[in-house]
Amino acid sequence: MKNLNQFTLKQLGELLHADGDGKLLDNYIADNLIVARNPPVSRLLSRLSDDTYLLPEMRVMVLTKGSAHPVINLIEHHFEAGQVVFLSHNSMVRAVNYTADIQGFGISLTDELASMTFASAVPEMLNGRVRDFNFRLSPEQLKQLESIHTLLYNTIHGNQYSPQVVLGLAAAFLWQADHYWCMYEDQSRSSQTREQRLFTDFVQLVSQHAAREHNIDFYAQRLFLSPRYMSTLVKQVSGKSAKQWIDDAITTRIKVELRHTDKSAAQIAYEMNFPNPSFFSKYFKRMTGMTTQQYRKG
Repeated sequence: MKNLNQFTLKQLGELLHADGDGKLLDNYIADNLIVARNPPVSRLLSRLSDDTYLLPEMRVMVLTKGSAHPVINLIEHHFEAGQVVFLSHNSMVRAVNYTADIQGFGISLTDELASMTFASAVPEMLNGRVRDFNFRLSPEQLKQLESIHTLLYNTIHGNQYSPQVVLGLAAAFLWQADHYWCMYEDQSRSSQTREQRLFTDFVQLVSQHAAREHNIDFYAQRLFLSPRYMSTLVKQVSGKSAKQWIDDAITTRIKVELRHTDKSAAQIAYEMNFPNPSFFSKYFKRMTGMTTQQYRKG
């Protein structure tokens, strides 16, 4: 059975390894770690533009030039120079469009290496609470992250280096990115009303759980709210009901499964916790005006 196409660290390494003339590019590539400095981002995004891909490993990227418009975990985003982007393992990505001049730097590592790197304490961005995030760095923050990244890159490319030092520098880069994200989150939440904060938490929960949790009660319980109050709050803040947010996330996930896998409707219905295939098919037809077969063929 075909599942979502994966874009693994190994495949990323093969793409970054050399340019069209076979010349090695400015990257460090190993089985469990990639340190990319000014990689061919446009070529990378071109690879991700023909389908939706599952990224088994985490990615942290900083854009220094250009812009991109991807769909990440079923939500559209717009990234510009000066932004840091974090993608947790098993994120779904598709590059919709991007500028030809896009540049940046970043690192990617396997879960196994991350567990070695953070044996005692783990940055908040890696504790499973978020699937992805992005925010704008200040010029000073960008300079600091780039300095740590350059030190990591130069250390690896020295004649002799200690693996412990490399792990320490990779950890320093991730801790610093996590620190800036936590600062951004604190500032962002402090400027929001209680209703806006609850709505943000609601949207995050929907992004994480809508594939299997379809009822408003589940989200209301997680937010310690009554279903009625939560529905009223979401409608007031966003102009769209809580049920609409959940239905949109469910429908989008179904579309991804239909378009990018060869799973049967019955298999998707089972995996997404629908009572039975008939209910699933009627739900999709009601949401989209099409049958699952019509959407898959179209």
